[in-house]
Amino acid sequence: MSEHVEWSDTEASPTPSVPAAVTPADAADAARLVAFGLQPKLQPARDQEYAELLRRYREDPPFARLADAVAAGLGLIVLEVSPRAGMAVTAAEDSVFAVRMGDYARRTSADGGDRFLHGLAHLAVAAMAFPRPEDLADDGYIGRVSVNGVDAFVRQACRRLEERAEEVGENTDPATDAPGLEAAWRIWARRSAAGATKDARRLAGSTTGIVGKAAAFLTDSGFLQRTGDDNGGTYRTTARYQLQVRDMAGSAAMAELLELGVVPVTDGTPTLVPAADDDAELVADAGLPFHS
Repeated sequence: MSEHVEWSDTEASPTPSVPAAVTPADAADAARLVAFGLQPKLQPARDQEYAELLRRYREDPPFARLADAVAAGLGLIVLEVSPRAGMAVTAAEDSVFAVRMGDYARRTSADGGDRFLHGLAHLAVAAMAFPRPEDLADDGYIGRVSVNGVDAFVRQACRRLEERAEEVGENTDPATDAPGLEAAWRIWARRSAAGATKDARRLAGSTTGIVGKAAAFLTDSGFLQRTGDDNGGTYRTTARYQLQVRDMAGSAAMAELLELGVVPVTDGTPTLVPAADDDAELVADAGLPFHS
């Protein structure tokens, strides 16, 4: 005779899984991944540890949450984690890593009015690099800009905006002792495009000097890669810059600058044409990738 065995509910129920406790080593690895993300020029393909931590982030959800929490605690926003971009992060406004337009401008010039010009230069580089929404949406798109091209773009936009101001009777000659009251495009239009020092170097305070400074900063930040010396310096965009501009693309300043119709795109290369007749106005004192 076979013996009947009764199983209790406890014995029949599977033992609930207990989440593994976070170890100090896990926290250290998560912080290490964020630290890699703060080195924008570092490419995962060239660093085995970085690539391994990226793989762990994608395959281990608890570790991914831990890394996200470390980034959030530092005031960083994770834009993307992928082999192409690495751990791409941007600083929130209250982060210790945030770069502010005023601080950036003070490092480049003693003239407080130049704050507008440096902001406009960064805005124009982004608009020239990604002039269409589909360019930002396409992970394979690479934008190309030059220092002289960006300056020409801004000056053409300035001419269109000046014409519009005259049409509506706006004051185009505000007080010279209050540069903060001037729109950025008015300051730009009055500034020399190049100028030169005695040894033929480009003046830092000229508009091409300001664009060159912006391009150098973006290159040092891993957003652009220099490709040549033509036209004042030529550059191509990186995956990180595309993600950065995506994050900023909702700004009114960038949208309104593009709506001027100064930069149409046909084959993927932005060019300059006469501005379209529309009602857009440029928002002053807005720049990428800074906080105001």
